[in-house]
Amino acid sequence: MREAMEGLLAPTYREKALGRAEVRKIFNVPGATVAGCMVVDGKIVRSARARLVRDGRPVWEGKLATLKRFKDDAREVAQGYECGIALENFNDVKPDDIIEAFEMEAILRKLAAPTPQSVRGQAAVEKQLQP
Repeated sequence: MREAMEGLLAPTYREKALGRAEVRKIFNVPGATVAGCMVVDGKIVRSARARLVRDGRPVWEGKLATLKRFKDDAREVAQGYECGIALENFNDVKPDDIIEAFEMEAILRKLAAPTPQSVRGQAAVEKQLQP
């Protein structure tokens, strides 16, 4: 019964940082703006969500449109490597911006274990209700 009730609870989500890339140069291509970046921490993963940070404040959050390395599509780019990143539905990228990659991790919620006081309190209420 307890497991069935826990299964009905919606999970909570926690952000898990994957990596950060610093924008070094901007390239305008037809239909998009590509940011030439250097990965400074962790790794940038194509399927991850991203956030553009300018002057310490988040400016945009969404998905990566493309992740390229030497004109080839890449699934991930590790720390210390350069890459080209285009952001989905966003073209206002400037040099020295930071692109943070993260994923949302689902955490299953659990019901609290019954305490002896609450069990005892429930029994007392049931005794009072009985004729």
